Amino acid sequence: MSGIRRIGRGVALAAVVLALAACSGQEGTAVSEPSTTTVAPASDTAGAEATTPASLPYTETELRVDGSTGRVTYDVVIPQIEGGDPAVTAEFNESMRAALQDQIDGSGTDAFTLSSQEHQVAHIGEHVISGLLVTSWNADPPGAHPTPIVATVVVNADTAAPITLADLFPDLDAGLRRLSEQCATLLPATAAGPEFDRTGIEPVEKNFANWLATPAGMEIHFDDYQVGPHAVGLVTVTVPWDVLGDVVDPQLADVVSS
Repeated sequence: MSGIRRIGRGVALAAVVLALAACSGQEGTAVSEPSTTTVAPASDTAGAEATTPASLPYTETELRVDGSTGRVTYDVVIPQIEGGDPAVTAEFNESMRAALQDQIDGSGTDAFTLSSQEHQVAHIGEHVISGLLVTSWNADPPGAHPTPIVATVVVNADTAAPITLADLFPDLDAGLRRLSEQCATLLPATAAGPEFDRTGIEPVEKNFANWLATPAGMEIHFDDYQVGPHAVGLVTVTVPWDVLGDVVDPQLADVVSS
């Protein structure tokens, strides 16, 4: 899963916020703006139990993060959550911040800017929370056109741990082969068309790193240029869970489909 890095709680949260708000000693700001999406977790019950912190509903919020490292200027809104299990909330929020930091760190030495393109808490299920971040990368000074960069986060709401492809598929190679086969069937009906770039779905981990857990299936987000030219835009397919049933970890099957 692109952009997910496990971060120890406590000092790690402060470290990530400082890295985002003041990279290389430059000023930055972070402002949270709550939204209105509210979903109750599985532990939400009537009566006194419902007043405990872990049984409060998860609420979708967002956080604006802006600043400069000198080489990179960024002004991005990232998805966040409040309420629910504090450990789950912290894991999701820290992982989203870490995903943005990975994009800020980037690679190479060229200057660039990052701005918001899309952000959402894509799904809050009984046992899983999925988030999507798409930023717009542009050379500084600007190049021919911006390039979208995709990152996803999937957190197990039962264990407060991220779910990686290696977690999802006990036999990772078998899981990747199944994804490759299914994407070959689904992609012709997308904007990529029948002539999609097959190198973008070879059964290697990086090709399926950006995915979301939804009730309908494993929603795979391809990077710009991965399965087609820039002109087709970002391409997404959803692989139903039932066709992945024999390669998904049985202990996670009900989690990711919730």
